[in-house]
Amino acid sequence: MGKSEAAKILAAEGLPVFDSDAEVHRLYDSEQGVALIRPFVPDATMHGKVDRARLTAAIMHDSDLLSRIEKKVHAEIRARRELFVSKAEANGSKAVIVDIPLLFETGADESFHKTLVISATPELQRSRALARPGMTEDRLEMILARQMPDREKRARADAVVENNAGIAELKKSLLEILKKWGI
Repeated sequence: MGKSEAAKILAAEGLPVFDSDAEVHRLYDSEQGVALIRPFVPDATMHGKVDRARLTAAIMHDSDLLSRIEKKVHAEIRARRELFVSKAEANGSKAVIVDIPLLFETGADESFHKTLVISATPELQRSRALARPGMTEDRLEMILARQMPDREKRARADAVVENNAGIAELKKSLLEILKKWGI
């Protein structure tokens, strides 16, 4: 719905941003990631990296596999996030932005002072998602099935940004929220 674009805008404003998806990619491109994934899907680990296409294919065929893998991966990403936040706070950052795809679904929202949801119309959300490299209808359906309904995320968030009108409007809305929150 625009989380990544919002994170880029906030980073450009000088705020430290922890991107959970990017951190998972870094993990999967390391021996540490291979060690985490190999016990679950040995065929998805080769040349010191996790082959995300093979991992996704395995997950699509085993409904329990994802939750087993996530327990290990989420624990590692949480530790990396906590270290990032601690360092940013020690450096005097007035706020730290954490981009987490399943914030409410995983209960991670309890760890933060404020939560912000970036939202868009369902049609726009779908078209943006399907435009991503490697995204298919089946994969999108799997992702959407795991997500909390947008209306529930909106109700739980401290602020909601409608991202239907482009980058300039997104930036304007984000800056208004930062000002309102005293950041």
